[in-house]
This record gives sequence, structure tokens and C-alpha cells, in this order.
Amino acid sequence: MYLFVINKKSGNGNGFRTWLKVRSILQSRQIQYHYIFTESSDQAVTLLTEMLQQPEAWQAVAIIGGDGTIHSILPVLNETGIPLAVIPAGSGNDTARSFGIPFDTVGSVNVLLSGQSQAVDLISTSGTLTLTALAIGFDAQVAENVNRSTYKKWCNTFRVGRVAYIIGILHTLLTFKPGRVNVTCDNHTASYESTWMTAISNVPSYGGGFKIAPQALPNDGQLDICVVHGCTRLQLLRLFPRVLTGGHVNLPFVTMLRGQVISIDNEYSRLALGDGENIPYLSYDSILCPSALQMMLPQPK
Repeated sequence: MYLFVINKKSGNGNGFRTWLKVRSILQSRQIQYHYIFTESSDQAVTLLTEMLQQPEAWQAVAIIGGDGTIHSILPVLNETGIPLAVIPAGSGNDTARSFGIPFDTVGSVNVLLSGQSQAVDLISTSGTLTLTALAIGFDAQVAENVNRSTYKKWCNTFRVGRVAYIIGILHTLLTFKPGRVNVTCDNHTASYESTWMTAISNVPSYGGGFKIAPQALPNDGQLDICVVHGCTRLQLLRLFPRVLTGGHVNLPFVTMLRGQVISIDNEYSRLALGDGENIPYLSYDSILCPSALQMMLPQPK
């Protein structure tokens, strides 16, 4: 039996429209399923927890929504052995992009029904689980500014979501103040002056397709860390086009690290986003949770 969790509000109502397409596919293929509607992350957790307590052999839990909905249910699915499937219906859809899940409804349903279940790692930050990446500092502030903006809705309407992030970068450049950051990676500590951002990544890309950690793999038992420090605003602005291809890793003001236990201590209070959702801590202590989640992924070609 398949269980669907549908966030009707995700993607400006795209969650519900996507569900109607999914339901039609399931009925045409005579697939048995249950479903629950949710309009918030807290509601998704409550309803999913109740459903999983029923004596049913669940083949997978499919999320029809965005990255925030996926992020919210990680503690429920963590180490249950029930695979997570993703039917993209949000605005960013970084989870689907990072795991090669098709954005079209038919393709993502096919992954649910005939893909393969694979174990992937998670990031635990003071007990909060993250699947894709933890963004701390400038990049998190960009995402926050974009999410609060009016231009995001217009960009999504015209299917140019990446443009919203470009506008957000220019917006945030005007107000953000870099500061010193101490990064401890597997018991080795280094200090970075005038740091703009620190990203802990489990996957190659985030923020609409920016390849912040191009070498990252979600099942390699390592976390990838990108520290951007000691650069001017103009240099930072020039960095972002290179992040689209991963070419930023060779710049002198970019430091890449790898490890399993990471601690980030900022001189100034910084916003942090895990899977695009606010993680409210002043210091960020993260550990790798290896093979903690099963996911339905495309069959290898």
C-alpha cells in the first residue's frame, strides 16, 4: 500500500493540482493507495505519525509538495525502513533535483512505482534532521529574503524560479555584514575572517540549482563543507555564476572541507536554513547520520 502526503498549498496551489494528476495515474494503473491532505508542516507530522501507527504494510510514503514538507517528515520516517518518494510540487524542488527525480508528474510517479530503494545519509543539527544542505549566513539570508519577497511569486508564475534567487543575491549584498567563523571539522578547528557563508551539504546543489558542493554524495558517509571568506562584495557577486557549474571551488577565497562531525561558531548571529527551513540555533553542531533514510530513486541507466 502506498501512502501519499499532499501539501495542497505548496507551489502556489501546485500541490493539489499535482495530486489530481497522480490520482488519475494511480487509478488508471489500479494501484492501491491511501492519502492525507496537509496545509502545514506540523499537520503533516501529526497526520503521518497517526497513519504509520496503523497495521499496514506501507511500500512507500510519497510527498507531494516542496522541500519544506519533505524536511518536516524526516523525523517520522527516520530509520523506519519505509522509503520516501518525492513527487515535486514546490517552488524550489531542490530535493528532487539533487536526487535526479523527474520534475514531471508521470516521471516521478514511475520512480515511486518502479524505482529502487536506496539508503541515504542525513544531517543532524542539534537534533534537527536535514536531507539536502544546511546553509548558514549569506546564502541562508538570500533564501529568506526571496521567500519573503513579492518577486518570488512572479518568478514562479513564469517558471523562472532561479531568477528570484539572482534578485535575492543583489538584495542581500546591500545589507549583509561578514564576520569571523570558527569551523571544527572532525576535531580540527580553523578560523576564517570576514566569512560570508558556510554551507554543510549532503548533496551537490541547493537554492534552485547552485552547485555549492559538486563532489557531495548523499550516501558516501561524509559531509561536504563550503566556506566563503575573505572576499569583497564584488568578488562575492562574481562567485555566484561560477557556483552554477561548481567552478567556485577553485577560487582562493573558497575553502572546501569534508568530515562527519562539524561545528560552526559565528562571530555574529546568523540565519541557518536546513532544506530551506529555518533552524533556530546560535551555534551549529552537525553530525552525519549514515544510511538513516530509505528513498525511492530512479533506476541507474
